[in-house]
Amino acid sequence: MNDEIRQTHEASESREYPIDKHEISTAILVDGGFYRRRAIYYWGEKSPEDRANELFDFCTKLLHNKHERRNLYRIFYYDCPPIENNVFNPITHKQINLSKTYEYKWTMDFFQELRHKRKMALRLGKLSTNELYYNIKPDSFKKLMNGSLKLDELSEADIQLNVVQKGVDMRIGVDISSLTYKKQVQQIILISGDSDFVPAAKQARREGIDFILAPMGQGVKADLFEHIDGLINRPTSAYIRKKTTEK
Repeated sequence: MNDEIRQTHEASESREYPIDKHEISTAILVDGGFYRRRAIYYWGEKSPEDRANELFDFCTKLLHNKHERRNLYRIFYYDCPPIENNVFNPITHKQINLSKTYEYKWTMDFFQELRHKRKMALRLGKLSTNELYYNIKPDSFKKLMNGSLKLDELSEADIQLNVVQKGVDMRIGVDISSLTYKKQVQQIILISGDSDFVPAAKQARREGIDFILAPMGQGVKADLFEHIDGLINRPTSAYIRKKTTEK
């Protein structure tokens, strides 16, 4: 009889019971320009609809964690609408109407797709029209300097439009402060690799926010790494086969 009781007790101890996860409210903040550059690097060019679906999928996968149940509060996407101005092309010597370009239409369609996503909020700054001009691409400039490319051989493939964002970083910082002081969330996941957000991250952590950075496989500067609580440094997608880690 005692042997039967002991065997029953040992069997019950060997069972695996589900671990109760700690529930936490999470906001995901996306530096749009950064995300789009990294997404093109990993997954190439896509249609506005496919890129929007990919972004939403990427964000929702960041909620998966074996230690806690992350409940999505909202996804905040920060970017700038494209410029509609005319700009002089130094190669063709023509004025280019930027509102008629493929990039303009793609970006506007992409923003519209994001607006249709559940719990997605767009925070749009603007591109400066005072610093709008073409630059020679770094690789082409190196070739010019070492003599492998001549000035009269430059083509449109060797230049890129210089654009400067205004108000994006400010909006990210303001939302981090607002989410923190209004106690709307307990955790913030920031998709970026910019150390400009160090002051906002420090402020959020002092108020008890669990601040996590997701730089999509990009290296993290020491001054930013010092002021975060966690790192999800992986391109979270079924399309990626590279090794990834989370701490």
